[in-house]
Amino acid sequence: MASNRHIRGYRQASNFTYVSPCVKYLIFLLNFIFWLFGGLLIGIGLYAFVDKWQLTGWVKLENVYDVILNVSLVMVIMGGVVFIVSFAGCLGALRENTCLLKFYSLCLLIFFLMEMGIAILGFVFPHSMQSLLEENFTDKIIHTYRDDPDLQNFIDFAQQEFKCCGLSSEGYMDWSKNEYFNCTSPSVEHCGVPFSCCINATDLSSRLVNIMCGYGVQTLSVAEASKKVWTSGCIEIVRSWAERNLYTIAGIALGIALSQLFVIYLAKTLEGQIDLQKSSSSNNSVYYFEEVYEVSMPNMPIFTNY
Repeated sequence: MASNRHIRGYRQASNFTYVSPCVKYLIFLLNFIFWLFGGLLIGIGLYAFVDKWQLTGWVKLENVYDVILNVSLVMVIMGGVVFIVSFAGCLGALRENTCLLKFYSLCLLIFFLMEMGIAILGFVFPHSMQSLLEENFTDKIIHTYRDDPDLQNFIDFAQQEFKCCGLSSEGYMDWSKNEYFNCTSPSVEHCGVPFSCCINATDLSSRLVNIMCGYGVQTLSVAEASKKVWTSGCIEIVRSWAERNLYTIAGIALGIALSQLFVIYLAKTLEGQIDLQKSSSSNNSVYYFEEVYEVSMPNMPIFTNY
């Protein structure tokens, strides 16, 4: 009877688990999606980086600004971070590995704190952030406009979408800092600005882009130039756009923050369940040993040495 009681208790202990399959596979599914997204970012970034290398024959990476302003390299780095962190979440949930889950939740917490810090600085000190960006990035971006095709496409896209020209408060005159658009340049583009600054760069009938629409604009006054190109800097325009859409941006940021906190909660919950399961399994092993020992002792022969 003791043996039957022990077998029945052992079967119940082996079937019961503290780990919730719902929490476990929800974490796995979410991280699997982000793992694929991270791999896609790495693939696109590497393709763009290699394509640019073959096109220009060189890639300048002398300081941190060169890395930040290299769009394809930023995509590779961001994709790599997402790939590694989400892989840790996938494997940690699937294999019930508490070390990987701790690493995963710690990374999410760091991302959350960084995002909150940037959001607070942006909303509380918008003008200070604008000045900081203008001082640190205007010259670098303007100087490398023609050197990096990816950066050039990004700047053209931003200027067309936000209807701005240049970066700082000087607006379209920022382009005088570029060696191709400077008035002392022998290039045909001297005293000009990129076509993406033009108000009507595309001909409506032919759908062709007039790349010469910004030539000679730097010689005009602001009033005259405003008839041909956008004259305000992009950082100021983006700041004004963010202030107009403050509630929408805040709502999106809050949604992202709550989602991250929810996933951190799930990871810590699963981690606690795994620890509880391990503790329960250890106790069941001790219980099993004691039961076997108690049942077997009466039947064991006793040897006495004289």
